Amino acid sequence: MAGPRVWVDADACPRPVRDVVCRAAERRQVPTIFVAASPLNLPRGRYVSARTVAAGFDAADDAIVEEVAEGDVVVTQDILLAQRLVEKGARVTNPRGEIYNAENIGPRVSQRNFMEEARGAGLAGGGPPPFDDRDKQAFSNSFDRLLTASLRAVQR
Repeated sequence: MAGPRVWVDADACPRPVRDVVCRAAERRQVPTIFVAASPLNLPRGRYVSARTVAAGFDAADDAIVEEVAEGDVVVTQDILLAQRLVEKGARVTNPRGEIYNAENIGPRVSQRNFMEEARGAGLAGGGPPPFDDRDKQAFSNSFDRLLTASLRAVQR
């Protein structure tokens, strides 16, 4: 079995998260693919690449789902994409460090749907707070845990 890859749903990925992922890709020598609907400015590296997909609803999501393999690590803040990836056996985290798995993805999707309905009815507003240093640290920790677990699984 080939080693794991890292996939990043990059259209709305915060810059600090991209930086953490790029450094980890080079340090751990893990192929890392950033997928977005527009070209990205990424640091040059042997293990980092970008894939631009056609603009369109869920185009980046569909491209990731099509190619992700069991044990790959994925970064996304799209909970519905996370659900599809967990079902394929990927290890998934969001940019704030929340890890999604088979046990928690269902309740997270339900919560997302409830909040979307509440916002549509005018009962809730706003979005998440601004991304800060605590979020970056939480992401860095969860990403490292997932990547380490994927790399160890391949060594067995």
